[in-house]
Amino acid sequence: MTTSLFRRLALDLTPLRTSRDFRLVFSAAGVSGFGSFITYVTVPYQVYEMTKDPLLVGLLGVVELVPLLVMGFVGGALADYLDRRRLVLGGEVGLTLLCGVLLLNALSDQPHLWLLYLVAGLTAAVDGLQRPAMEGLTPRLVTPAEIPAASALNSLRMQVAQLAGPALAGVLIASVDLVWVYAIDLATFAVSLACLAWVRAVPPPPAADRPSVRSVLTGLRYARSRPELLGTYLVDINAMFFGMPQALYPFMAGKLGGPAVLGLLYAAPAVGSLLATLGSGWTRQVHRHGLMVVLAAGAWGLAILAFGLVDSLWLALLLLALAGAADMVSGLFRMIIWNQTIPDHLRGRLAGIEMLSYSTGPLLGQLRSGLAARWLGVNGSIVSGGLLCVVGTVVLAAALPSFLRYDGREGLARKEAEDAAWAAASPATPAASRG
Repeated sequence: MTTSLFRRLALDLTPLRTSRDFRLVFSAAGVSGFGSFITYVTVPYQVYEMTKDPLLVGLLGVVELVPLLVMGFVGGALADYLDRRRLVLGGEVGLTLLCGVLLLNALSDQPHLWLLYLVAGLTAAVDGLQRPAMEGLTPRLVTPAEIPAASALNSLRMQVAQLAGPALAGVLIASVDLVWVYAIDLATFAVSLACLAWVRAVPPPPAADRPSVRSVLTGLRYARSRPELLGTYLVDINAMFFGMPQALYPFMAGKLGGPAVLGLLYAAPAVGSLLATLGSGWTRQVHRHGLMVVLAAGAWGLAILAFGLVDSLWLALLLLALAGAADMVSGLFRMIIWNQTIPDHLRGRLAGIEMLSYSTGPLLGQLRSGLAARWLGVNGSIVSGGLLCVVGTVVLAAALPSFLRYDGREGLARKEAEDAAWAAASPATPAASRG
């Protein structure tokens, strides 16, 4: 019985065994993500050190949001028309160059604040171009039956990076010059570029739509026609907008132990996410995906609310870990809904919309938390955000009954039918040379 329970809960490693290209993309994204999370902690900390203003730290989110909103749609359209592997590789080159700019700025006797905002905005733009292609790769590299396992593995990769990167960033920030922090991130790109260079081409689907305003609108109309997709977007945006307190971590660190604990605050949610991912085998047996997204979003809000009420470092870390576990459960089921049900010829455009949904909430949430902290204090901002997250989740659940009833088996059958219909109506030979 114990062995059977372990097999049901254990992480499924099948995609890593069966797909060479999935292994390469998994490795590239893992190493690059590790370095990027180091910088993700370091840039807000550098702004904090230069300004001591929570609003200016939160403003980074707004600077990132605008280019992400624009380029997310562009990246999604390109991912449905060009070789997705080349788009990912090109984006990695761009991110490497921007990391080099951060390194040069840190070497300056007087680092420029405006340059930090500029690089943050450009990084978001490149991310908007690259990420839809990266997420659109998974359904092309594994079988439909392996998608839940691949989603869990991608989540594991992200959470390990999110755990190790911020933890190392906190140690480095407290002990060495910021130049070395950025240098480590720059070194990780060499590994990711080498892995991506070995991935085989991923040509677009047959009769792929040319990138245009019309093709973008086609993706938006499709998303709007699917209540289960709208539910994943709206529930997550609500949870992250109200319940994302990361802009306040430098200030909470000051209350809980100083710069040395900053990395722990960033890493704690990843610990919970990692544990939830390692025990994600049970997700294969659950088909009420929408219901699970709603329950997990509510649990996230409750944990964040409690985090704002405590003044003990270890209790704060425990609550952030619980929040991270809840967010991971929500993320796993959202990824399953997306990857198992969206037809391949729309996957890039819908990946762009997905990226905007899970990026808009956190980025605007940083601004919300910074503004609220000016009026309510740091703890008041966190508590009120957690409470509004729970209330908003309940309201959305009541407004989206079809999302609560959604059954993943029905969505998978719809995708198979839509892919077959598209293939039947398309030319037999795809334009594999594009890109």
